[in-house]
Amino acid sequence: MEIEQDPAYQQMINGELYLESKPLVNLRNDVRTKLMEYNLIADNDQRNTKIKSLMKSVGNRFFVEPTIYFSYGVNITIGDHFYANHDVMLCDEGRITIGNDVKFGPKVGLYTPKHPMDPAVRRTEAERTAPITIGNDVWVGGSASILPGVTLGNNVIVGAGSVVTKSFPDNVIVVGNPARILRKNEPKD
Repeated sequence: MEIEQDPAYQQMINGELYLESKPLVNLRNDVRTKLMEYNLIADNDQRNTKIKSLMKSVGNRFFVEPTIYFSYGVNITIGDHFYANHDVMLCDEGRITIGNDVKFGPKVGLYTPKHPMDPAVRRTEAERTAPITIGNDVWVGGSASILPGVTLGNNVIVGAGSVVTKSFPDNVIVVGNPARILRKNEPKD
């Protein structure tokens, strides 16, 4: 991809302090315009095919309800059998990797930008990112937020409205703000 040659893009996905370049602005505007159009398509197959085309990599059986939003698309990798309910937001300034058999409730948000704590740096509009990784067989409840740098293991359930500020291992149910382990979620034989 052409955007991968942009130094600001490389700084962005590497988690370095960066300022949005003209190529990044152009890509974001292009993706925003296309998503506004694609989210209005009533035919599920047509809508989902077009939305998939904006992402880096998407597996089989991809289905998103309108509306889904993301910043660039080129930093999103999704495995097989993905479902997202209405109004999902993927801020993919950093890389977002989603495994197989993952379900998102409505209004789920994944946020990779890390805005500077120092107000002088914030005023420059520079920021950093941290990737988000979601394992296989994960279910994220409605209105949950997953923050920069989080990794969720396999077979994790995130309770509705939770704010996930840190990583969690396989086979747990997490709830709350900030999210904490409610209990184990061992697979049944």
